[in-house]
This record gives sequence, structure tokens and C-alpha cells, in this order.
Amino acid sequence: MKKVLPFAIVIFVTTTGFILTNKTVKNAIQKENILEQVANAHGLQNWSAVEEIKFTFNVDRDTSHFERTWIWKPKTNDITAITADNTLAYNWADMDSVAYKTNGGFINDKFWLLAPFQLKWDAKNLTHKHTLSEKAPISKEPMQKLTIIYGSEGGYTPGDAYDFYFGDDLIIKEWVYRKANQEEPSMITTFEDYKDTKGLKIAQMHKMGEGNFKLYFTGVEVK
Repeated sequence: MKKVLPFAIVIFVTTTGFILTNKTVKNAIQKENILEQVANAHGLQNWSAVEEIKFTFNVDRDTSHFERTWIWKPKTNDITAITADNTLAYNWADMDSVAYKTNGGFINDKFWLLAPFQLKWDAKNLTHKHTLSEKAPISKEPMQKLTIIYGSEGGYTPGDAYDFYFGDDLIIKEWVYRKANQEEPSMITTFEDYKDTKGLKIAQMHKMGEGNFKLYFTGVEVK
């Protein structure tokens, strides 16, 4: 890859003669809105105040290092890509072929940075399944599992699938990426070293269970 709403509610339905308890309603809401529940647990409700976000995407594999920096103004969708060799500024509304190719890297890096928010942002373009207990692939601990599968059309990587693993706090701990929804994992990493910046909970480190690989973020700034 280049790549809870806790509240008490009791509904009395006198005309049909049965009662929905708050536990029943809460369970139903969680099943219907699990994408939003996970996104909000990571601070999506604070995203509307973000004027600019800057971050450096890093990958260390064995002795090699790769990095690139992005500045994104989400209200105007102005993006600046910064590498050791070049700086490119562009806007999503007006991309030439060079910007479109560069934007593929931004989409990948932004997805790693803000994956919990993408659950809500991309909800119309994916299907999902929520499992209450499944063994996580790295820690082997029982966790909740949320599988999302993107539609087969549109985007840079249509049809890809992701399995998110998290506890009762809905904070993601591990994930599996499956290219084109294949059964075998393409990549499995942790979500760790969370940083709370302006109410956004961002996992700054992703490691594989085996091998000398880590993907991480530095210089995360939110305005």
C-alpha cells in the first residue's frame, strides 16, 4: 500500500404494550451508527474548528527512511506537499495531472493519519460489518472488530477493505489492510502513541507485529 454517546433513554410504547429499555435502545444505536461512534471517540466532533493541519508522514523499513510533509486547509481544500526535492501547492477543485498524481500520496497519508474520521466521511462509499468480539491479529486479545469495504468504483484504490480492532472505549488499537478485499492481509499494524491535539486523538505510531517496519507521524500541528 502506498497507501458514545452515553445517555439514558427509556421509550414507552403504550399503543403496542411493550417497553424498550435504555440498554436495548443503546445497543441498537451503536449497531446503526458504529462508524460515527468510532469517529467521535477519536474527536470528530472537534473537526469543524480545524483551519489547518500539518503533518509529516514517515516510513522506516530496515535501514531505509522515507518522509513527506503536508499542509492541508480543510475548509478550502488547499494542500501543500513538501518533499526534500520539491514543494507543490494545489487545490482539490483544480488539479492538473501532476497535482492529481501527488494527491494520491496525500490521500494515502491522510487516511493513515485520520482513519477513524474517514469512517464517517466515507460512509456513503462503503459497506461495513461490526463484530462484538474477535481476536486481534497482533495482540491476540479479544476486541471489537469493524470491517469496512469500499465501493468498486471511484477513488485511488477502489474495493479495498480494512478491519479495525478496538476496545469498549472505541479507540482503535490495530488494523488489517486487505487490498481489493482479498482474504489474506496485505498489511497489519498497530495504532499507538496517541496524541490529543485540539481534541483530535491521533495515533502517531504504527508498527508491524514482526519485522523492522514502522509508519509514524511527526510534526503534527492543528490550528
